[in-house]
Amino acid sequence: QVQLVESGGGLVQAGGSLRLSCAPSGRTFSIYNAGWFRQAPGKEREFVAAISWRGGSTDYADSVKDRFTISRNDAKNTVDLQMSSLKPEDTAVYYCTAARYPSSRALRGSSDYAYWGQGTPVTVSS
Repeated sequence: QVQLVESGGGLVQAGGSLRLSCAPSGRTFSIYNAGWFRQAPGKEREFVAAISWRGGSTDYADSVKDRFTISRNDAKNTVDLQMSSLKPEDTAVYYCTAARYPSSRALRGSSDYAYWGQGTPVTVSS
């Protein structure tokens, strides 16, 4: 079974930073396009950031632009999300996702992705 596993979530004060990481688990596969989504309590899952295959293109939600950075380490087959200047409204469960096929574009839609992690909670206190 193909799975992704996220790590790095936790509790942080407003203005602080966290780094989330994502890697395959179970049947290992190479991560092509990858993304991060989040879901806050009582809200729908929303796009956060995406990175293309080989990292040539990235995309961010307006709400996190200039505060979050998505990156990939193809040697380790991991994808990270560096989150800085965190706000209470960033509180959510963060999900890592990967596409089945490679693309040179960063993909924003949840339907673009085939593999999802279980999520890691991030809580930002005011």
